[in-house]
Amino acid sequence: MHRIKKALVLVLILSLTGCAVLPGENAQNLENIFTSMEAEPDLSYEVPVSSPNIFVNQLGYIPEGTKVAVFCGKELPDRFHVVRKETGEIVYTGYLEEQGYQDKSKEYNSYGDFTEVREPGAYYLEAPIIGRSYSFIIADDLYRDVFKEACRQYYYNRCGMTLTSQYAGDMAHNACHTGRAFLKEDISVSMDVSGGWHQDESGLKAVEPAARSIAVILLAYELFGDVFTDDMGIPESGNEIPDILDEVRYEIEWLLKMQDEKTGAVYLGVTVYEQGAGRGTVSYVEPADLQAARAFAMVLAKFSYLYQFYDTEYATQCLKAADRAWRYAQLNEGEEKIDEWKFAAAAELYRAAGKQECHRYISEYLSEEDYGEKIDEVLFLGGVTYISTTQPVKLTLCEDIITILMTKAEEISEAARDSLFLTGGNEEQDNMKELLLDMMYMTLVNHVISNHEYENIIENHLHYFMGRNKKAISYIDNVGENNYRLVDENMGIMKQFEADSRFIFMLSEVVSAYET
Repeated sequence: MHRIKKALVLVLILSLTGCAVLPGENAQNLENIFTSMEAEPDLSYEVPVSSPNIFVNQLGYIPEGTKVAVFCGKELPDRFHVVRKETGEIVYTGYLEEQGYQDKSKEYNSYGDFTEVREPGAYYLEAPIIGRSYSFIIADDLYRDVFKEACRQYYYNRCGMTLTSQYAGDMAHNACHTGRAFLKEDISVSMDVSGGWHQDESGLKAVEPAARSIAVILLAYELFGDVFTDDMGIPESGNEIPDILDEVRYEIEWLLKMQDEKTGAVYLGVTVYEQGAGRGTVSYVEPADLQAARAFAMVLAKFSYLYQFYDTEYATQCLKAADRAWRYAQLNEGEEKIDEWKFAAAAELYRAAGKQECHRYISEYLSEEDYGEKIDEVLFLGGVTYISTTQPVKLTLCEDIITILMTKAEEISEAARDSLFLTGGNEEQDNMKELLLDMMYMTLVNHVISNHEYENIIENHLHYFMGRNKKAISYIDNVGENNYRLVDENMGIMKQFEADSRFIFMLSEVVSAYET
């Protein structure tokens, strides 16, 4: 088993990295395969009406995809039917399998496989004793419109410009927060900080969440570039630049306003407060912060690396801004240890500009024995950048990163095998953030080794988000008869600033797989 794992690590490195190995490493140059809104959803609520005991993806299924429903109840039948919605015709009869008893819920659970049903159309499931499911469709290109809508959420959240109904539909609004904001530390100073994306209903715009979301979106673009088209229906569509890069540039232009050009310092963000008594709102620029500077450096360097193929001059401007922020943080950091933000910023600057100073910090951080135990989104992003660079790297460090990612994928896989709804996490207490982060790790590893089990796990999480969960609620905009909007307008995944970027990441893999 140990030899197999070591072999898989080598395969991952050979296929994933574009790194040039440093002199002294016993390896050859490797080719790079990269094609180079958030409060966490609060799901602690009581469903106001009874839900069915047959749980399905309320969007539907790809004709050739695996189709499994989950059945729960005090008593379960031995069979179920797939019924055509328009006519009531039974088109398939299947049998329940893997029946088990749950002590906590005092219910039985089972699964019904109807993969054999492939004809496009609208259906629902029905079974004796427990009734019928919500309806769903079977269709090709099923997830494309959902993917497009997930990407467009950032356009809907644009600040400082009028969104017309031509592009935004019901989300159209006049330009907002166009006035100058006051520096919180000195209200005699005002700044133009218009633009960017709202991160919540109050109009908050913070640097660190923006950097995380942009970096996740850009990594999705690196891995699955073909699914990001130039026709997503925003004002920039048709300019021969993928619309997702146009959208990210809108946020980047706001980020540039958050940097003090003289010192390189980066302000934390912009907060908006109601003044009361009908006097409107006032905006404040929060003080400069070292972590904001590192987050800024990380994402500006990443964007410049990818955007140079479309606008070299602007990409260079972004890289220079990233370097100024990095130098500011270096001059003011004191004696604290290297953290994940500094590591991620160093990784992006090393890939984009080949800064040897940055490689020293990367090596120092990755030499810590316990860094793999604290893997999070930022560490993940920095690690993937390091193993995908064409700059010289240490092969042993790449091996360590790959091993950590593979181990994480296996842990997720094991948890999904033991789960009623075939996902990770705790089904008694939903944790959407954890599930979405898990799917980022799983999607990356699956992209490299194309593991059929991993593909199923990723798609099972989509089924979960779209209604195959204990509450039988779809958390995705415009999906499902029992949509989250019936419970709480703020619960949808696409409505959560950072959650939406993670959803785009996993969905881009699914769309790519079915359109290839």
